[in-house]
Amino acid sequence: MSIEAKIKEMGLVLPKATDPVGSYVATKIFSNLLYISGQISIDADGQLIKGKVGKDFNTEQAYKAAQRCALNIIAQAKKACSDDLSRIKSCVKLTGFVNSTDDFIEQPKVVNGASDLIKDIFGDNGAHTRAAVSTNSLPLGVAVEVDAIFEIK
Repeated sequence: MSIEAKIKEMGLVLPKATDPVGSYVATKIFSNLLYISGQISIDADGQLIKGKVGKDFNTEQAYKAAQRCALNIIAQAKKACSDDLSRIKSCVKLTGFVNSTDDFIEQPKVVNGASDLIKDIFGDNGAHTRAAVSTNSLPLGVAVEVDAIFEIK
């Protein structure tokens, strides 16, 4: 089954891959690696998912915000691969940043939202290394940001 068919079967809709708002590029291909800049938590209506995990969001809600980051990552990958997700050979690494309170310790469970979605969509090729990091703030006040590295054909 193609990646596109898998996404459709899962009832998911990829958002539009947006251009960066700062002095960087959204994606960069180097050799056979596709680097995707941090994708922030944005809901299906295009609204920022803002707030602090452990105060404004619980782990489950933040998990869903991380899933939204993963959908944005896949949208960026599709755009970088000329709309051909079959070029994705494997996910190498995800790094997730969680805007959380000082006493919140479930960052790995939050970032599982992105990891699980990548694995569900890409199957064994979605298995990746990862870091889940707590931070006291993220751009625009969002709850979660995730970046990615993919191996491409």
